[in-house]
Amino acid sequence: MRGSIGLVAALWFITGLVSVASAATAYVSNEKDNTISLIDTDRLEVIGTVQVGQRPRGIILSPDMKALYICASDDDTVQIFDIEQQKVVGELPSGEDPEQFALHPDNRHLYIANENDNLVTVVDVDSHTVVAQVDVGVEPEGMAISPDGRWAVNTSETTNMVHWLDANTFQLIDNTLVDQRPRHVEFEPDSKTLWASAEIGGTVSIIDTDSKLVTHKVKFSIKGIHPDRIQPVGIKLTADGRYAYVALGPANHVAVVDRKTYEVVKYILVGRRVWHMAFTPDNRYLLTTNGVSGDVTVIDVAEQKAIKSIKVGRYPWGIAVRP
Repeated sequence: MRGSIGLVAALWFITGLVSVASAATAYVSNEKDNTISLIDTDRLEVIGTVQVGQRPRGIILSPDMKALYICASDDDTVQIFDIEQQKVVGELPSGEDPEQFALHPDNRHLYIANENDNLVTVVDVDSHTVVAQVDVGVEPEGMAISPDGRWAVNTSETTNMVHWLDANTFQLIDNTLVDQRPRHVEFEPDSKTLWASAEIGGTVSIIDTDSKLVTHKVKFSIKGIHPDRIQPVGIKLTADGRYAYVALGPANHVAVVDRKTYEVVKYILVGRRVWHMAFTPDNRYLLTTNGVSGDVTVIDVAEQKAIKSIKVGRYPWGIAVRP
C-alpha cells in the first residue's frame, strides 16, 4: 500500500511539473493604463499586472524569451521588460512615437515604425544603437519581416502604401499601393505572399512578394453591421496553412478567411473594438485584444468560436505569448 501511495504521489508531482512547464503566459499591453496584463493561458485568467511606460502598444518577445520589447509610444522609446524580474530594465532608441515593430530573423535588428516622423528606425538590440533610419510614407504603422530575412515591410496609413525595404542594405526598394489606411502586415511562412489590412478601405490585400503586386483582395460583409464599421486591423495565420484570422475593429468580429480561396468562411463575435491577436503555442486558442471593452476574447481555434472573455486593463492593444 505504501508503495502504491508513493507511486501515486510521484506521478502527481511529475504531472504537476509537466503542467507548470507547459503553461504559457500572454502579455497584453494596456494603452490607457500604462500597464501589461499577464494571462495564464491554461487557466485563462489574469495572474498579474505590471507598470510600464506611457501608452504601451506594440509588444514582442526577445529571441531567448527572457524579455519583452514594448513600444512605449508617449515616451518615444522601446522598453526592455525583464520577465523574471517583472520590471523594465532598459531602453532602446526608437525614434519618435514607436507603434509597431518587428525583429529580423537574425535576432539582432529591430525595425520600428515611427508614426510622427515618417520613418522606419532600425536598432541593433545587442549594442542598443540606431543603425539606420529610412524615410517612408506618412504615418507609418505596420511592420513585418519576411521569414527568409530578405524584406522588411512597412505600411503608411496616410500614403496608403506598403513600403518594401531591403533588410540587408536598409534601402527602400519599392512601394505597393493598397486601400485606405493600411494598418497591419503579415507574411506567409514561405515569404512568397504578404497580407496587408486596410482599416478605412475595409479590405485585406494579398500581395505577391516577387512582383510587389496585389493579386487578390478580401472583402467583408456582416449582416446588421454598417460597412463603415468593418475596419480590418490585425491578421494572424494558422500554423496548418488553412486559415487567416482578421480583426475587424469596431465591427466587433474576427473574420476567418480560407487561405486557398481567400473567401470568408465565418465571422466570430468578440469584444468591442478588436485590435490585435496572438495564438497560444499549441494553436489551441486565439486571443484577441478588445480596446473599448477592455478585455481579451479567447477563441477556440478548432471550434472557431469564442469561449471566454478575460477582463484586463483599459484599452488593451498589443499581445505576445511566451511558451
